[in-house]
Amino acid sequence: MEEVRVLIVGAGPSGLATSAYLNHLSIPNIVLEKEDCYASLWKKRAYDRLCLHLAKDFCSLPLMSHSSSTPTFMSRATFLKYLDEYVTKFNIRPRYCRNVERAWLEDEEEDGEKKWRVEARNIETGEMEAYKAEFLVVASGENSVGYVPEVTGLDTFEGEIVHSSNYKSGRGFEGKDVLVVGCGNSGMEIALDLSNYGAQPSIVIRNPLHVLKREMVYVGMLLMKYLPVSVVDAILVGLAKLKFGDMSAYGICRPKLGPMQLKFATGKTPVIDVGTISKIQDGQIKVVPQISNIDGETIEFENGVRRKFDAIVFATGYKSSANNWLKDYELVLNEKGMPRSGIPKHWKGKKNVYCVGLSRQGLAGVSFDAKAVAQDISNNISNKFK
Repeated sequence: MEEVRVLIVGAGPSGLATSAYLNHLSIPNIVLEKEDCYASLWKKRAYDRLCLHLAKDFCSLPLMSHSSSTPTFMSRATFLKYLDEYVTKFNIRPRYCRNVERAWLEDEEEDGEKKWRVEARNIETGEMEAYKAEFLVVASGENSVGYVPEVTGLDTFEGEIVHSSNYKSGRGFEGKDVLVVGCGNSGMEIALDLSNYGAQPSIVIRNPLHVLKREMVYVGMLLMKYLPVSVVDAILVGLAKLKFGDMSAYGICRPKLGPMQLKFATGKTPVIDVGTISKIQDGQIKVVPQISNIDGETIEFENGVRRKFDAIVFATGYKSSANNWLKDYELVLNEKGMPRSGIPKHWKGKKNVYCVGLSRQGLAGVSFDAKAVAQDISNNISNKFK
């Protein structure tokens, strides 16, 4: 049994940011990570052409801004270099290949309070390691497990099935008919990438969505500091109409709520276009409605159209896996593994358990959460000492 003041589960940006701020406050902590590296989602499960859509002003972690020489919009490689420097600067030392299997609040009390017990499997040795912590931080992220929806007949599909977490590029799909399921930023970029490599992609678009250029989003986020959200949304929608026109003829409709209001209300981000829309308008990428069922290599859509496809790429997002190992999850999370409390106190649970990076506010949200959690832990320690 190893005792530690703070135990952090996950070494993605959320876990790194929390550990960095705790180190800054001289609070001992241990980070457990099931993969063999930090930021595994960025290093291992990201497609080649990935770039950050938000400006660098909104993509830094606590205590370390991006340099003046960093491009306004970073590539994946640039952001990974930033993370490497961040880990070195704040002396973050995750313990890798540790798969947390159980975490629970012990029944007995020590010094008038219960401690957290955590059991993690060392993947390399097969041994179980036990930890006891005064504070527990869930930083395993909302993108921990790839989500594939239930589709009638999917098990009969004769072609290739890929989740976006395993998609690297369209190089192996040249000349193939590929269906992309999911019209968020990943789905739109994958459809573009497939087209650029000579595939014939189609993309499922079921619901209304906002499409903006990343420069528009940057302007909008700056204006949010000075103008009401309704005014900012009106400006953004106006710019989008000038840039893209009426896209309803191509199967893309705008929601009634503006892009910023929709983000705050539902967490749904606008699609940042990097060239996909022009290919949709030129007919190089087809828009199709929701899948009705699959029969072998033939897919039927809700409008009754049936088509054959060689592959399906599910860009349908991820889900939190924290509820699988956190036995007392209701102290901080709901049944879906997301914060049970609303913003801005979403990060704080009961009995010294916290969550970081589950606010659906991107890296800016991660930074906010990490600072709030570290400061709250520091305050608790100070009050206990007094």
